[in-house]
Amino acid sequence: MNAKVSRRRLRAEKMSRLFVLDTNVLLHDPTSLFRFEEHDIYLPIRVLEELDAHKKGTSETARNARQASRFLDELITRHFQEKSKDIALGIPLSEANGTRQAKGFLFLQTEAIPAVSSPLISARADNEILSVVKYLDDQNKERDVFLVSKDINMRIKARALGLNAEDYFSDQVIEDSDLLYSGITRLPEDFWETHGKNMESWQNGGHTSYRVSGPMATALRLNEMVYLEQEDEAPFYATVKEITEKHAVLQTLKDFTHGKNAVWGITARNREQNFALNVLMNPDIDLVTLVGQAGTGKTLLTLAAGLMLSLEFKKYNEIIITRVTIPVGEDIGFLPGTEEEKMTPWMGALEDNLEVLHQTEEDGGAWGRAATRDLLRAHIKIKSLNFMRGRTFINKFVIIDEAQNLTSKQMKTLITRAGPGTKMVCLGNLAQIDTPYLTESNSGLTYVVDRMKGWAHAGHVMLARGERSRLADYAADVL
Repeated sequence: MNAKVSRRRLRAEKMSRLFVLDTNVLLHDPTSLFRFEEHDIYLPIRVLEELDAHKKGTSETARNARQASRFLDELITRHFQEKSKDIALGIPLSEANGTRQAKGFLFLQTEAIPAVSSPLISARADNEILSVVKYLDDQNKERDVFLVSKDINMRIKARALGLNAEDYFSDQVIEDSDLLYSGITRLPEDFWETHGKNMESWQNGGHTSYRVSGPMATALRLNEMVYLEQEDEAPFYATVKEITEKHAVLQTLKDFTHGKNAVWGITARNREQNFALNVLMNPDIDLVTLVGQAGTGKTLLTLAAGLMLSLEFKKYNEIIITRVTIPVGEDIGFLPGTEEEKMTPWMGALEDNLEVLHQTEEDGGAWGRAATRDLLRAHIKIKSLNFMRGRTFINKFVIIDEAQNLTSKQMKTLITRAGPGTKMVCLGNLAQIDTPYLTESNSGLTYVVDRMKGWAHAGHVMLARGERSRLADYAADVL
């Protein structure tokens, strides 16, 4: 970038900044090119070379590298056709169709950067990019130059050189995981005293509905769970069925803590599990998200509901389970066999929960238990995420396990596979993210929970209490 040209243009835009993007930002989110509003973007030539090196393959990183290259080609081609061939003047980031509102300019490195006197010794790609940032910072005193990188060590080295560096925040759904929508609201203690006199109520299909008005009613969301537990009174559990400008309709829940309402032999052990089973068994809800720490019963409740709805009620003709194949420790290498056989080692949680669900009466004997196990296994299919593109699931009960390790783009790809009569259930623990560059704030699971809250056919429950064992509960708190 010509330093004189940049300074001449920047005198009119003193408030704008210049952001130098690291390669990992484009590999993480190709649309990051258009997410800096009125500010300008600079891409070192080394970043373009690294994009080229990552473009081959079928991984998410390779797809993002190709998409970023397509965006750059589109911008440069249109600039050559409509304006001039002088890239040094900057390429407008706003697209011709106006779908993206970026108002800044894109600059590409068009000249060699002089050697920078610094502690950077090796000729690594990161150090070359840092040299570019250092040069730009020295040449552009009129405004701030920032390095944007997902690499923590890269940001540390930049700051050691006295450069501005920051993480890429544009893909973050929420600032703090504590702000994530829980799907559960506790009603105020004076709820009945305040609303009871003018509250309209009626019976419908074994449930009692209440029409509530006031500020609290307008703050609720569809399918949100509400509760009120008071001493010497029966607890009140309900879900939001309807919302208008002034009113909300609360409908009492089915009590899955009682043995008569057991789901495939499973009963809820706490309030949140009861909420989760109500959401899972609701035929009007097409998307369910369950978030909670290990041992809260996410997988067990979901499998029980899936078996009940598919085998007992014939609502779905098959259960499909998929998950991200990321090892906790060292990778064990390639696995032989079919797609389902390759996925089997990753489905330990499925096997553990089936051991609970396929238990029959004692008089059934070993033959009865084996027959039940074979029936359940035949009805559950294990699929790999790598082969989900282009598929359409019709009348399926789809379980996406370990969803916290998915990006927002991957989550969109999976959920849009749903065809008529399909229910999607996303399970995850945001405290156990194993994917590089993903955090609780930008995980695909967080993205879906935040974007789908309040939709009439989506439900979310945050499970808080572990029911695995006293050892697991204590370890989850103190370790």
